[in-house]
Amino acid sequence: MSNHYKRRLSLSGIDVSTLTAADLRNLVRKILESKIHGLSFSPYIEGQGPGTLITDAQIRQRLEIIEPYVRWIRSFSCTEGHELIPAIAREKGLKTMVGIWLDDDREHNELELANAIEIANEGHADILAVGNEVLLRGDLSEDELLDYMHRVKEGAPGVDVGYVDAYFKFVDHPRITDACDVLLANCYPFWEGCPAEHALLYMKAMYRRVEGVANGKRVIVSETGWPNIGSAEGAATPSFENAIKYFVDTCRWAEEEGIEIFYFSSFDESWKVGAEGDVGAYWGLWDKDGHPKFHQA
Repeated sequence: MSNHYKRRLSLSGIDVSTLTAADLRNLVRKILESKIHGLSFSPYIEGQGPGTLITDAQIRQRLEIIEPYVRWIRSFSCTEGHELIPAIAREKGLKTMVGIWLDDDREHNELELANAIEIANEGHADILAVGNEVLLRGDLSEDELLDYMHRVKEGAPGVDVGYVDAYFKFVDHPRITDACDVLLANCYPFWEGCPAEHALLYMKAMYRRVEGVANGKRVIVSETGWPNIGSAEGAATPSFENAIKYFVDTCRWAEEEGIEIFYFSSFDESWKVGAEGDVGAYWGLWDKDGHPKFHQA
């Protein structure tokens, strides 16, 4: 976390349990105005999802909403228009973690890799994230993933290469951990049914597990967040209060310990209901129409 961030806003000593909803909204606004490290960025609007071709104009319109509040953005794909995101972000002075979407479609994977390497060689990628939870989903074998990672490293020398997955996969797959320049860990207390009041402590434990196998490498929380609407996951309950407090607690921890975090996510996305149930649509700091959910614009 930069000294600039600490200079403008200190979150130390804040007890969110004592704050009113109005206090919390005001605090979120101040946190965002001081700029958080990073946000997951998907430019989809209502009615869109994977398979939709994204235009330059749409990317610019969506990016304009979040641009004043972040230093980095994380993209998820290098096809269907998403390959335009890194150059536009860099044009606006943002750093980029460029996601390469891999799954069991080997032909599409080749296009993702080729576009990502081109983006990196044009100077628009600060980190290349080769795959997102492909081991968790079972889309690729460890050997297949390692091959993709090695090919990206060869094609884009000088750019840090990592892999994104649930935190425990870096413990389970030491060969993948060894191949990463940077470890990109998804840490979701919500999806493991952790009650909101214990969520920050649980996320810290997730992070420490990855740190324990990192051998001194940089560990980044590539995703974390809390939904404000939807069905409970075990003892984890979506609500405005839980979501806003989790965001504040996460930012406070990031400040106190210098943790790099890409918060999930920028916008609510209705298409995610198909994969994640009703709760999948409500992870954004802004709603599907680009209106702030937890702060006054």
